[in-house]
Amino acid sequence: MAKLVEIRWHGRGGQGAKTASLLLAEVAFNTGKYIQGFPEYGPERMGAPITAYNRISDEKLTIHSNIYEPDYVVVVDETLLKTVPVTSGLKKDGAIIINTSKDPETVKKELNFEGRVYTIDARKISEETIGAYYPNTPMLVAVVKVSGIIPEDVFLNDIEASFKHKFANKPHVVPKNMEAVVRSLQEVKGL
Repeated sequence: MAKLVEIRWHGRGGQGAKTASLLLAEVAFNTGKYIQGFPEYGPERMGAPITAYNRISDEKLTIHSNIYEPDYVVVVDETLLKTVPVTSGLKKDGAIIINTSKDPETVKKELNFEGRVYTIDARKISEETIGAYYPNTPMLVAVVKVSGIIPEDVFLNDIEASFKHKFANKPHVVPKNMEAVVRSLQEVKGL
């Protein structure tokens, strides 16, 4: 059976969880993987909880549904840990990646979760490199680092090309975003 990785993203409207899931799908597609990247829509508005998903496989995908038993869960806003059952359905050998300044052990105790916990301070990284709070770039990098679904060198080259395309009218922001990417690869903490 082909290697299939399923990822569920939790964030708030406007934080870029949907954009990060779509960027991950684009980068994985560019490496020859079969992909799905999609949000779950409802009455979302700025600041409301949202969910997005990724499926990444070595073979053609025939599943077309939400993801109920993800391999990885990405939490872009740690306040959701108290209001959304983020670990629901998470596979026992899976992992959760959380945007927080807390260490993984503290979060693991707070969640009362037995699986692997990874943390990254996406706020600090994005504010110090990009100059504003854009947590989606560090969170995208963290899921690539933790999951290993894309080799880091391939990811770095592809994400830079993606930024150059996305920011064609603002090329001065590409180096700042790449600085955030490189720092994020170094600053993921995990058990």
